[in-house]
Amino acid sequence: MITEGSSAPDFSLPDQDGVQRTLKDFAGKWLLLFFYPKDDTPG
Repeated sequence: MITEGSSAPDFSLPDQDGVQRTLKDFAGKWLLLFFYPKDDTPG
């Protein structure tokens, strides 16, 4: 589990256009990662 204030592990995910993006793509830039509960669930 990642704890608050720690660095995010390197990972890659497709963006809205299907292009694979990694955290390294944003090195030296501000980046906001937003995590939310699964759709249509309480919380």
